[in-house]
Amino acid sequence: MSVVENTSSASADPLVFGEAPQPEPVAQRRPTSAFIREIIETLLLTFFIFWLVNSLIGRYRIDGNSMNPTLLNGEYLIISNFAYQLDEPERGDIIVFHHPRSELNLIKRVIGLPGDTIEVQNGVVSVNGIAIDEPYIQAPPTYSSSWVVPEDQFFVLGDNRNNSSDSHAWGFLPEDHILGKALLVYWPPSEWTKVPHYDYPSS
Repeated sequence: MSVVENTSSASADPLVFGEAPQPEPVAQRRPTSAFIREIIETLLLTFFIFWLVNSLIGRYRIDGNSMNPTLLNGEYLIISNFAYQLDEPERGDIIVFHHPRSELNLIKRVIGLPGDTIEVQNGVVSVNGIAIDEPYIQAPPTYSSSWVVPEDQFFVLGDNRNNSSDSHAWGFLPEDHILGKALLVYWPPSEWTKVPHYDYPSS
């Protein structure tokens, strides 16, 4: 008796008559164009978020001692770029602005609004005839003078009154030079704090 050897491959499954079994789907490689599109979309989203954040806030380093003791040389702070798109600067606000006579950006405190009369006499600052309490200054100013703030301009002073280039030295600050309102000190970490503004009584 002849023996015929089966040379076909073995299968663990019994033969089933009818529809042939379907092979399992093989994962297809994503087209290169779709992959590139995802990268571009991710980069655009990242750029948009970066642009949005930088439109809303600004980051600045304090160079100098004119705002001592409130803000110190070398500290980094964040400002709101849109604060004065919604409202007007108020007395006591600490602001960052373009110097009206140079390319520098400065930080000072708003003392006088448009139409205010500012007087400095005997170390005391008065707004519209009312002496203001200033617990934040380094020392009382040693200079004396008076000013009337024009329309659309502001009068700003550094908290270190006798060591500050400000409105008492170079005049009034045009409103369109204001960059934003100081929000917080974020560096060094040990000095992390909200920037202290001061509300003067209505005058």
